[in-house]
Amino acid sequence: MKKNVLILDLIFYVGLPLLFWNGFRDVIGDYYAMLASSVPAIIYSLYRFYEVKKINITGLYIITTLVIGTLIDVLAGSALQMLWNNVFYNVAIGTLFLCTIVIKRPMAMYFGLDFAELQGHDRIFCKHLFKQKEIYIIFQLVTLLIAIRSGVFAAIKAWLIIEYGVEAFDKGILIRQAIGWLFTGLTMFGFFYTSKVIKDHPEILKRVEEELYGVLEER
Repeated sequence: MKKNVLILDLIFYVGLPLLFWNGFRDVIGDYYAMLASSVPAIIYSLYRFYEVKKINITGLYIITTLVIGTLIDVLAGSALQMLWNNVFYNVAIGTLFLCTIVIKRPMAMYFGLDFAELQGHDRIFCKHLFKQKEIYIIFQLVTLLIAIRSGVFAAIKAWLIIEYGVEAFDKGILIRQAIGWLFTGLTMFGFFYTSKVIKDHPEILKRVEEELYGVLEER
């Protein structure tokens, strides 16, 4: 599946939603066509979550956002309100990530911890490692990038709704996916850069070992 992620993303996040939207809107109306078009993406996202086979902060975040997003769509009552609800939801998500920066618990750091643990690394050690200032600042910036991504989504969606009304739906799918890939690429670069910093500065690992072993000895 990993080799075909890009193709599957295009099919389930762009192709099928557009097919459902354009194929069903004249039959069941704009609102229900929007709901139907979200089903392939939800099923696909749940399947990708199942592939991880582990409940962690990243998994809980994915499931929670899927559930809340689906409820917001179902309870909207109209196609136009559904579009606006998604604007507000993106603003809320962006605000959440900004808050994790303010309270010094950047969400990206916990995503990184989950990924490191899946790779077989000790979570406690990685938590100490990621809190080192050289690494911590990168996770702060990555979290900020994710927050900006939500803000950009919200701004573009709002503009499209104002300009095109309900017709903004299919235009939004294409733009959202394109911007999503751009920001995903930048986010992944942040994580890879974190690995490079750790690799190029072995003194950080040594510092963590001293701090962690010191804590264990005190206990």
